[in-house]
Amino acid sequence: MRIALSRRGDYAIRAMLALAEHEAPGADGLLSVRLIAERTRIPAGFAAHVLTDLVRSGLVRGSAGRAGGYRLAAPAASISLLRVVEAAEGRVIATRCVLRGSPCDPDGRCVVHDVIARTTGAAAAELARTSLADLVVTAGS
Repeated sequence: MRIALSRRGDYAIRAMLALAEHEAPGADGLLSVRLIAERTRIPAGFAAHVLTDLVRSGLVRGSAGRAGGYRLAAPAASISLLRVVEAAEGRVIATRCVLRGSPCDPDGRCVVHDVIARTTGAAAAELARTSLADLVVTAGS
């Protein structure tokens, strides 16, 4: 089984990690889209769209203007990877049948429904347990 993020999900995680690293002691101010794009190797045009998603989800605060930019809306330790992924990708828990490709039907579930639901639930739980701060510490080690 392959678990994969879309490009938007990948970029959202990279942008949030850049903001979390910038939150560290000694860093002050906002990060511009240009700086986030440079630090994360995200195309600048796409970075702006991803940051809009993150602002809309309440994970990031943005400030317009020449001195504007972005910062985390809460401490990195309180933002789970699940929240970031779902801000970009939508709900992690699958609502489509893996065998039929259509929405799951509560009255006629396929034979693998419960196994897949437990698997995606376990993946979501692991994402929920992991904060941005955990990842910044890991990356810096």
